[in-house]
This record gives sequence, structure tokens and C-alpha cells, in this order.
Amino acid sequence: MNRGNSYGGRRRRSGLGRLLGFCVIIGIIAGAWAAYTKLMPSKEYAKPEYGTENPIFYKGKYLNSGAVLAEKEMLLPLEAVTKVLGSKLPVWYEEQTQSIILTSNTKVLRMKEDELQAKLGNKPVQLTAAPKELNGRIYIPLASLSSLFGIQASVAEVSGNVTLIKAGDKLKKAEPAEREVYIRSEPSIRRPYVELAGTSGKFTVWEELDGWYRVQGPSGNSGYVRKDELRLTGDETIEPMKEEKPKLPWKAGRKVNMTWDAVYSKRLDPSQYSAMEGVNVVSPTWFELSDGSGQIHSKADANYAAWARGKGIQIWALFSNGFDPDRTTEALANVETRFSMIQQLLDYAKLYKLQGINIDFENVRTADKENLVQFVRELSPLLHDAGLIVSIDVTPKSNSELWSLFLDREALIQSVDYMMLMAYDEHWASSPKAGSVASLPWVEKSIVRLLEEDNVSASKLVLSMPLYTRIWSEKATEDQSIKVSSKSVGMNRVREIITNRKLKPVYDEATKQNYVEYVEAEGITNRIWIEDAVSIKSRVDLVHRYDLAGVATWARSFQTDSIWPVIHKQLNSAT
Repeated sequence: MNRGNSYGGRRRRSGLGRLLGFCVIIGIIAGAWAAYTKLMPSKEYAKPEYGTENPIFYKGKYLNSGAVLAEKEMLLPLEAVTKVLGSKLPVWYEEQTQSIILTSNTKVLRMKEDELQAKLGNKPVQLTAAPKELNGRIYIPLASLSSLFGIQASVAEVSGNVTLIKAGDKLKKAEPAEREVYIRSEPSIRRPYVELAGTSGKFTVWEELDGWYRVQGPSGNSGYVRKDELRLTGDETIEPMKEEKPKLPWKAGRKVNMTWDAVYSKRLDPSQYSAMEGVNVVSPTWFELSDGSGQIHSKADANYAAWARGKGIQIWALFSNGFDPDRTTEALANVETRFSMIQQLLDYAKLYKLQGINIDFENVRTADKENLVQFVRELSPLLHDAGLIVSIDVTPKSNSELWSLFLDREALIQSVDYMMLMAYDEHWASSPKAGSVASLPWVEKSIVRLLEEDNVSASKLVLSMPLYTRIWSEKATEDQSIKVSSKSVGMNRVREIITNRKLKPVYDEATKQNYVEYVEAEGITNRIWIEDAVSIKSRVDLVHRYDLAGVATWARSFQTDSIWPVIHKQLNSAT
């Protein structure tokens, strides 16, 4: 009995062991097969679905839109073009006039939907295909984009994929190392392939990843290929656009020393001016926007222009918006009024033999920011073509909607030759607190913000300095508060006050300028932060410190004769 029980137990244990051993072997085989299959590249094909017949690619990325292959011309959607050219739109669509405006550094092309007639500058041109609106999208003829921006397109025969490149692009080329190449949807051999390229296939490599390339294959599809499957064959650079730089009447490296000449109701008589040593540009306030239709009122004076030419002084005449937000909104709103303003400025420049135009738009709604940029973008190439220098006045950066926030300084500097930083009115006429018009630390901070935050080139930035100051009057009221008022005065008036009252200026370390105060009848305390040789020298030193393009002064009528030699000497000194 005991033997039987012992024998039967051994048999059962032996069978169980064999079963367990068999299971282990199966597990090992299954694990090995799983490991082996993980190393096996996927042979699954996943056809790319773009939802459009001719999908557009740029730098290996699908732009979520397709081209239209018209009978004579390829048409590209506006949103794809802006992705290629960048966010600072040189392509502008204006819905109300159905206009498309293309702007380069030297050209302006105006087109309209469904019209073959266009204008390049002021000259009519015939298009091979008209811009169109299709299914809510605006399409632009490729030939126009090629002529202004060097955009080129190729269409893959099999897939119909459209690949865009533009002037200046750099391409890295490759070909299969040995055998046919699978372009996969993701950087993994287990992912399906979107294109199978033969050994003669040509690739463009856009990005290098960990062991992989992101590529575009012979059929234009974008995907991933293992690095060891491709052989790099070299780089190709698309020839940059050869745009001639405008021939402007200004010697490179010459420092600007400009003064604004305020023209009110009476004409100026420059024959009575004292010598303005070193001044090489004057900007008379001649032109002003008079209504929303873009009409410009002129106070230009041929005698003044002849005087400046005789002195070898250039005229960059000022064009203002009259500081009227309503007429500014209307005038900037459409291409016709903008080009009306441009044409008038061109006509005036030719009539008075000007060398430049200075744009001074202030008190503008923030909603008009983009329209102002577009106006300057359209203005500059046409003025450059006429040999004119373009400058624009900007305030220091602040949170003031109508005086600062509407200025897209980073975009504007791309179009103009000079940007005049109006570094004054730190404490403005109705300021509740008395203070300097332009303390040196505030001026320097204003410069740095434009250079660092808005990418304004120092070689284009002109520091504009005040030749005026304010007499601040402080009077105690019955409720013990202080009532503050001010009035603007020029340099000579401040000198008279100091002399007549026998005042002794003291140096204010905080503002880096001289300061006086005195008490009048009824307990009114007057304070003056003085604009003189001390403050002017300090500001010109900032021009050297930051290697700026020069200086400008507001305004000539506030000056004292002795200040011109100070500016000239300091501007031309090596510091």
C-alpha cells in the first residue's frame, strides 16, 4: 500500500515537471519571438491624407492648406504665404477694398480680386493670373510672390504635393545609402511608412533627431528616415533676392544732427536765423493730414527750401496727422487713401526738392496700429525709389494708449531709415507732479528699451532732445493739498529768470541736470529743471555710449545760440 502510494506520487510529480518545463520553453520562445518582431521594421503603408488635392509643404512641414493649379498659374492661399514669409506681414489683404498689397524693401505691388490689371509702384502691370477668393480663402498668383520675395514651387508628379522654397533658404540634400528607403510617419521602425523611395530617390533633410532625420522625400511627403539609411550629398542655398539698395542722399556713418522747425500761421524767415553750427538736417512742420480722405494741407515754403539748399542743410519735412484720432483712423483704413497720401508727399518732395519725409503721427488709437505699420510699409519703398529718406517719430514706451501703445516699433523699424525717439515729456504739461522734462536716467532707460525689447538697430535710432523746459508752479490750497501747474519756456527765457532773480543753479544728481527754485507772491513755489549745456552734453554722451545714429532737437525756436556749438562739438567728439 505504501509502495503504491509512493510510486503514484512520483509519477504525478514527474508529469507536472514536464508540463512546467514545456511552459517555460514556450514562454522563452514567445519572448524571443516578441523581441525579434520588435526589431522587424513595419511593412504597413499608411497613405497620407491631407484633405486637399495639392497639399503645400515648407521646410518639410505641411501648411494645412493646398494650392490651386490654374490653367496658366499656380495660386497659393494667403495663410500659407504668410507662414513662409513670417508674421511681419509683407502681404496685406484688405477686405473692404478686396485688395492684396505685397511690399518688399524696394517694391509695392497692388492687386485686386479677379482683376488682371495691377500696379507696381505707380506703374500699371498685367498679371498672368488674378487673385481669387475660393471657399473663404484668398489665393495669390505665384508669379507675383516670386518676383517680390523669390518664392518658388515644385509639384511632385505622383502625389501632387507642392513644395515651397524662398530666396535665401538653405537645403541639406541626401540620397539612399544602399537600398530603398522607407519614410515613416514617426521616428520608429514600428510605425507605418508614408512613402517608399527607390535607390535613385532624392531627399531634403530638415532636422536631425536621435538617430533619425526628418525629411521630405521624392514625392514630397514629410516623415522620418534612420540616419544610417541616407548619405548626405551636400548643402544647397537658394540664391538670395538681388534688391538694389536705395540710393539715399546720406553718407554712411554720418551722424544726424537735426532740428525741427515749428511752422504755425506765419511763414518762417530763415534769413534771420543765427548760425546753427553743425546742424545738417532741418524738419519744418510743413505737411498735415487735413481730413479722412487723405488730403494733405501744406505750409511748404520755396524760399525756406532754397535757404536750406544754400546752407547745405537737408530738409526732411514733417508730415503729421494733426493729432486727430478720427481723421487718422479714416485715412489709414484703406489702400486708396493711404496711396493718396503717399502720392501727395511724393509730389511735394519733388516740387520743393526735399531729401526726406519725417512721419509724426501722435494721438492714435491702438486699433489703428496695424494700419499705421502698413502705411509706412507702403510709403517707404516708393519714397526710397524717389531718393528720399524716411524717418518716423516715436515716444518712449509707456502704457498710454493714444501716445505709445499704438506704435509697433519693432515692425516700423523694418521699413524706415531712422526712428526718432522723442525722449521728452517725462513730466508732461498737465502732470500732477513737478519734475524734469527728460531726466538722464529716464532717457537712457527709454533708449535701452527700444534697443533690447523692440530690436531697434542702434544705427537707425536718433535721440531727440528737448530745447525747452517747464516752469512748475506749486501752490498750497485750503485743504492743504498742492496744486501744480506748468508752462513751457525756451532756453533764453530760463536764462533771463536766473539772471534777473540772481538765482544760483544747483546740480541735481537724480536727474543729472541743473535745477533752480524760487518763491513768488502768494506763496507760489516755482521749480525749473534746466535744459542747458550740462543736460545736452550728457544726452549726447548717450549717443556715443550706445552708438546711435545721431540727435534731433525740439524745437529750433526754443534754442539759445550757444547750444549749437555744444551739440556739434560733443556729437563729433570721441568718447
